[in-house]
Amino acid sequence: MNQVINFGRRHGLLAYLFLAPALLLLVLFSFWPVLFGAYLTMTDFSLVRPTHWVGLDNYRYIFNNDMFLTGLKNSVLFLLIVPCIQLGAISLAVLVNTQLPGIKFFRAAYYVPVVTTVSVVGIMWGFMFHELGTLNYILLQLHLINTPLGWLSDDAIALFAIMFVSLWRGLGWYMVMYLAALQSIPAEMQEAAILDGANLWQRFWKITVPMLFPTIMVCTIMSVLAALKAYQEVDVLTQGGPMNSTFTALYYAYEQGLKHLKLPRGLAASFVVSLGCIGIALLCLRYLKPRHR
Repeated sequence: MNQVINFGRRHGLLAYLFLAPALLLLVLFSFWPVLFGAYLTMTDFSLVRPTHWVGLDNYRYIFNNDMFLTGLKNSVLFLLIVPCIQLGAISLAVLVNTQLPGIKFFRAAYYVPVVTTVSVVGIMWGFMFHELGTLNYILLQLHLINTPLGWLSDDAIALFAIMFVSLWRGLGWYMVMYLAALQSIPAEMQEAAILDGANLWQRFWKITVPMLFPTIMVCTIMSVLAALKAYQEVDVLTQGGPMNSTFTALYYAYEQGLKHLKLPRGLAASFVVSLGCIGIALLCLRYLKPRHR
């Protein structure tokens, strides 16, 4: 018995030794920066003067700042794209999950926005959304509008234009994940359902969707986190304008920390966004977790 225990201990120690390099890297480049950043949010850190402890003053400042509150509201509004992007990605995955000639081209085409750099995306969609751009030209030719719309200059619709760009960029990424999940569903289950007389719609709801549920949970959490952390599209298309209508919480953190060199305030805003991400991720894990019957 003692030999078995000693054998298990030796193997456990060996496992920790193999994990040690990766754990060391995590501590140095993940855990320590987070802990040090949390400490800095409680100080008046500056590059040109001594650092002093200020407690929760930075958090009080950002929660009394209209710009940050506007950014929080817009970040929450960004969550509206989550169901759209998941439904769209599932639909695309189902469409390309066939063996038709040339289907690989369509799979690659839908994935192109994912690997397109944000600068190229900004140039392309900036031209598309311009008042004299492609989108307004098409809508005018179809007589759907009478005057060009200011997609990025009208504070009533600018945020939704940014959200559409984020939706366009994310569809291909989640489509690939759903496609992999679809192709892992055993063909025998579909064949058995066909033999039992189930039609296409019944097979989709009774077999495909339940088998996709773990992937739906993961993709939903990822898209929720991406929506709350929206920054790149805002930076390249509107820089928070017009009239702060596209200002997000993370863009506020960027402005405070890097543009105005108020690093503790920027870190405080980032920590608030991070806590929101963690809270929503836990809710998703709680209510979207597959339930086996």
